[in-house]
Amino acid sequence: MLKMTHLSKVYRTEVVETYALRDFNIDVKEGEFVAVTGPSGSGKTTFLTIAGLLESFSGGEYHLDGIEVSNLNDNARSKIRNEKIGFIFQAFNLIPDLNVFDNIEVPLRYRGMKGAERKQRIMDALERVGLASRFKHYPAELSGGQQQRVAIARALAGSPRLLLADEPTGNLDTQMARGVLELLENIHRDGATIVMVTHDQELAARAQRNVHIIDGQVVDLAEEPRFHTEARAHEQAQGG
Repeated sequence: MLKMTHLSKVYRTEVVETYALRDFNIDVKEGEFVAVTGPSGSGKTTFLTIAGLLESFSGGEYHLDGIEVSNLNDNARSKIRNEKIGFIFQAFNLIPDLNVFDNIEVPLRYRGMKGAERKQRIMDALERVGLASRFKHYPAELSGGQQQRVAIARALAGSPRLLLADEPTGNLDTQMARGVLELLENIHRDGATIVMVTHDQELAARAQRNVHIIDGQVVDLAEEPRFHTEARAHEQAQGG
């Protein structure tokens, strides 16, 4: 479903190169629920934005649903992103001037989907997240947990093959976070492939599999102390 091999992402200025990802390898099978963990600045969000075709990469290969994405132009990437990928963000990313129904409708309109199908998909998605009765409400009229459920409904309405969640419970209290995670677990049981970036070890433990990122690389947790030692030795050898 999602496979990155020896992938790198380098940010360059006139005087310095910074590796956000370095020799990055990950393979997510269709139907998996994978939690991605690691300290701040480790490359988790960079990985997620590349996985969602929101950002390009510097080297290596990325196959999404069997397609090598580096060969695609902007229009082809946008089409795949709109039709195959759903996004759930920590900040919800709802449009404050649009009600719940219209917020969910926006990406469906970009597909050129007919009105009747859009309405059916929107109401089905809202029913699934338990907010069908709130479709005329505006984001400011909803709790944080409800706004995140709207964001999940927006993703689900597009019937994505891959659901990418960036700290989906980061702005929620414990009870709301638990409800959102249970919803994601239900979505996974229905067959969705989910990749969730999180700092919360309790949430990560409930995923099917954990991937840990340190300094832009996927590492085995058992090997983490050795990895840090080798990384620091390399930096010192380079004068860092």
